[in-house]
Amino acid sequence: MAAAPSEKLLALITKSFGSFDAFKTKFSDVAAGHFGSGWAWLVQDKASGLLKIVDTHDAVSVLHDSSVKPILVCDVWEHAYYIDYRNARPKYIENWWGLVNWKFAEANATL
Repeated sequence: MAAAPSEKLLALITKSFGSFDAFKTKFSDVAAGHFGSGWAWLVQDKASGLLKIVDTHDAVSVLHDSSVKPILVCDVWEHAYYIDYRNARPKYIENWWGLVNWKFAEANATL
């Protein structure tokens, strides 16, 4: 598993969010701030080609939105983290970054 996004994906992240750190902060904030169960997604807007972050509730998926392409997702349902992290969703998200499969994310993106 790649520890960081490739140069091409990093360039798209930077173009879309200003920097990798800005992207990571915004994604983490969306995931941690999501009320209840759901998902935090990195998606690519098919019209502009830019990346954006969205969250969906419960079993709703971005797969039903034909205007975006899913690149990466973080599960923020309690079953994903409660046994290991209890109510510490931000700590779960912090550790989730070490598990991201950047090669898979790049394969999903149109670069």
